[in-house]
Amino acid sequence: MAGQMTHALEATNLADILERVLDKGIVIAGDIQIMLADVELLTIKIRLMIASVDKAKEMGINWWEADSYLSTKPRQIQAEKEAAKLSRKIAMLETQILKSAEKKSGKAN
Repeated sequence: MAGQMTHALEATNLADILERVLDKGIVIAGDIQIMLADVELLTIKIRLMIASVDKAKEMGINWWEADSYLSTKPRQIQAEKEAAKLSRKIAMLETQILKSAEKKSGKAN
């Protein structure tokens, strides 16, 4: 029996662990300070949160929704603003063209 290996009766696989972590969320925090002769030269604060999107939203965290690299919503809003701006410019140009044409037709008469 000395050469036998014992195995856990209930093996937890990686998927189960990941599901539990994402469901509950986990926060890892730490600070790195670089000092020379009791003078602080640099402080790096590290904050890492791992959670599911639903859990993050439940905690009030949704920064990715406003990030143009991660969401189409900001790009869509920006595109709508640019389209409205272009529409105003087109309307202004059309008005100028009409006024110019009216002036030319008035001079011709």
